[in-house]
Amino acid sequence: MKNSVILGALTAAGLIAGAAGAATLDDVKARGKLNCGINTGLVGFAAPDANGEWSGFDVAYCRALAAAVLGDPSAIEFVSLTGKTRFTALASGEIDVLSRNTTWTLTRDVDLKFTFLGVNYYDGQGFMIPKGLGVGSAKELDGATVCIQTGTTTELNLADFFRVNNISYEPVPIETNAEAQQQFLAGACDVYTTDASGLAATRATFENPADYVILPEIISKEPLGPLVRHGDDEWADIGRWTLNTLIAAEEYGVTSANVDEMAAKPTSNPEVNRMLGTEGNLGEMLGLDGQWALRALKAGGNYGEIFEKHIGENTPIGLARGLNAQWTEGGLMYAPPFR
Repeated sequence: MKNSVILGALTAAGLIAGAAGAATLDDVKARGKLNCGINTGLVGFAAPDANGEWSGFDVAYCRALAAAVLGDPSAIEFVSLTGKTRFTALASGEIDVLSRNTTWTLTRDVDLKFTFLGVNYYDGQGFMIPKGLGVGSAKELDGATVCIQTGTTTELNLADFFRVNNISYEPVPIETNAEAQQQFLAGACDVYTTDASGLAATRATFENPADYVILPEIISKEPLGPLVRHGDDEWADIGRWTLNTLIAAEEYGVTSANVDEMAAKPTSNPEVNRMLGTEGNLGEMLGLDGQWALRALKAGGNYGEIFEKHIGENTPIGLARGLNAQWTEGGLMYAPPFR
């Protein structure tokens, strides 16, 4: 009997939590804007311009989601968050979605009770040093001072790497990428470590980027992507399939330039037709109208367009697609079927 009472109480608590968490879509619609958590500033991923207008790879996802749900890619309140504050902001309901180069891990998924919506960038942790340090490998960094953002997976990865290689280091804790950049350039640390994409983005802002080297070692797997709270499957479905729309559209050749034409009448590809709402009722299944995916794509283009505009090889960030190429091009980007 005692076990039955306990199980009943847990079930009731779960139902209450589920009901409480299931209102995100309604809240966003009633509010008329999406509260999106982003980085405090990482060029290429999330950074404000001179007018305070946010743009970047992670920002583009927020705009696609706002367009899908609200019909307006600018109906967003951007909330800039550090590695430490991002999870509290999401758990408390301050933000509706977190799109801030965040690594999908078991602890964050299960213990912190967040739902990752997919991977929008496959990354790995690296090391950046001044070229004058004369080091060619991270294994030569014995005794180095290392700038490290607190509240991130990079802290644990760093400790593991140095322990496995039987070398020592002195951590220099920092809160934001801007602080890390300042400390690193001032010589307060020999090394800056974070995701390799973040290192490339940071180096691109330096006055003399050629004076700094990103070492060859990649010491971890960092699958980055947007996330929401547990307990609201409807909202998670919308966020997940918005991301899948961006990825699938690139595979099928749907771009910001041709999406209106392809949505005007059924194409020869049933997958595209279902995605763009000329066949079936996928939007209705999500609690949205039939043009949700069309609006998401018009906000900033497909995954490839977003990548190339903000962080691709022709930008100062200069990132190659690599693992983030489509599966048809030898990468890992792959959206489940729209059917």
